[in-house]
Parts: sequence; C-alpha cells; structure tokens
Amino acid sequence: MVQAKNNTLGVLLVNLGSPAAPTAAAVKPYLREFLSDRRVVDLPAWLWQPILRGIILRKRPPRSAALYAKIWRPDGSPLQVYSRAIETNLQTWAESQNLNWQVELAMTYGQPSMANTLASMQQQGIKRIVLVPLFPQYSTTTTAAVYDAYQRAVTALNYAPELIAIDDYHQQHEHIAALAASVTKHWHSHGRAEHLMMSFHGTPEATRRKGDPYFDQCQTTAKHLATKLGLQADEYSIAFQSRFGWQTWLQPYAEPLLEQMAKDSLGTVQVMCPGFAVDCLETLEEVALGFAETFAQAGGKSFGYIPCLNDSAAQVEAIAALVKSKLEFH
Repeated sequence: MVQAKNNTLGVLLVNLGSPAAPTAAAVKPYLREFLSDRRVVDLPAWLWQPILRGIILRKRPPRSAALYAKIWRPDGSPLQVYSRAIETNLQTWAESQNLNWQVELAMTYGQPSMANTLASMQQQGIKRIVLVPLFPQYSTTTTAAVYDAYQRAVTALNYAPELIAIDDYHQQHEHIAALAASVTKHWHSHGRAEHLMMSFHGTPEATRRKGDPYFDQCQTTAKHLATKLGLQADEYSIAFQSRFGWQTWLQPYAEPLLEQMAKDSLGTVQVMCPGFAVDCLETLEEVALGFAETFAQAGGKSFGYIPCLNDSAAQVEAIAALVKSKLEFH
C-alpha cells in the first residue's frame, strides 16, 4: 500500500451497489443487505425481517437474477463497470490538473464495501475526504444511507478524517449541461421524438411527507433540463418508476403515463433517467426494455431510451467541478 502525501485529498465516490454475479446465489446476500436497511424499508425489524427472510429472500433472488442476466456485461454489472470507469477517469483528470487527489470507489451495499475502501484510505494516511454520493438528488433512501454506512465504517475503524460532505448536485450547472448535451447528442444520432419523459426512481409518498426533499429536487432537475433544451411544457413530462409493495409511491407512475400517451396517439417517445449517474438494472431492464414493451403494447409506434451519463467526459468533469466548488468553502 502506497502511503499518501500528507496533503492528499481523498475523493470517495459512492454508488448503490449490485450483486457480484447474475445468479440467485449472488443476488440473495445482496438483497438481504439492501432490504435490511431501514433507510430502504422503513418498517420495524420484528415486522419486516420475517417477511424478508421467510418470503422475499426465498422467491425474489431467482427472478432478480434473471433480470440482471439480461443486462449483464462481459466485464460485470453496468453499475459497477461505469462507476469504476468514473473512478479511473476522475483520477486521470486530477493528475492531468496536477491535483493531489486519491479517488476511490465504494458501494453502500455489496463490493467494494464502504468498510474496505475506507480501511484502504486509512492505511494510505488520507486525513481529508470529500464524500460524493453518486445520486444527483438527495433522498434519505439513498444519500442518507451512504452517510450511515460511512459513519459505521469510520467508527469501526477508529478513523477520523476530516469529512467534506456533498449532499446533492441536482441543479449544478455542469451537471445540467452534461445531461442536455447527452440528449442533444442522442437526437442527432437517432432523431427527436415527439415527447421526452424524464423518469426518476420512485420512493414512498410517506417518505416525502416526512420531509424528504427528493421529489422537489427531481422537479427542479427536470425543469432546469427542460429549459436548457428549450422544451415547452407539453413536450416533456416527469414520472417515477420502480415502485413495489403496497404503499403509495411518488406520482405520476411512469408506465401508466406511457400507456396513456400511446392511447392518446402520441406515436414517438424517448425516456431518460436523470436520477441515475450510471446505467443499471432499473434503467436498462425496467426502462429501456420494459417501458419499450409497455409503450408498444399500448399502441405506441417508436420508443427510445437515452442512456445515463455513465463514464462520459462531461460527467467526470462535472463531478470534478463539484468537488472543487465544495473545497472553496473549506
């Protein structure tokens, strides 16, 4: 392990995580860890754990594994591959700017774990860390879970670096510009649809009522992006996906909205997911494949998916700008 210079800045990127392989055996422990987090399922353990262990972890891993298999790459899960690429490219960018940064990646669930990554940073002697959750919009279900995992890890390690926390970047100029450029690039290559849907990962409505800012930040991101693209109000929509369980989730729900668009003779739709830094199971299987089928079955003529920013130079530069702007106040 190379010892960092005394003034090395640790830049810790954190994403959600994914199973190690598209198999039921690999999916089960990942789901157990993910769905055991009270930030994700806000139910008492005495009520939720029997359901999780007795029903969900018996039935869901094979189904989820089959979905992962649809989108798995030869080099791993898209979320892992793109997150690793951002880590590598941001390190290269920092070195090109003669910045003494050590960029590392951790996952809230699965590998590389927060504990292992922070142990490595501790061993390198890093005393100052900028923590960058790769979630543009803040939510207690994602961003707060990152900070929970960070606190558990540093406590267990008896590690006390200076923490510079980034909560969100939902209206960062560079991020909005990168999203707009990705849409424009897609239009140049594939043509422009009649309508652009911005679909965000859903959360329970109850979470919003408790004060979670996620819904409002999604609206802000979408409106800034629409303005940047010059879209009129009837040329785009905001929707929410990935709901499960019996609760009411953030609305409007994406798939019923797509079905209604098709029934209203809106022939061409493109969908993007501005709540995701990188493509993953939800964007590639649920949206790119599932939404396309939903739209076609309802009578829609042409469906297009606009990929996430992934490891694009624009995304890396936006994250770099985010870190640099945060450092200006410390």
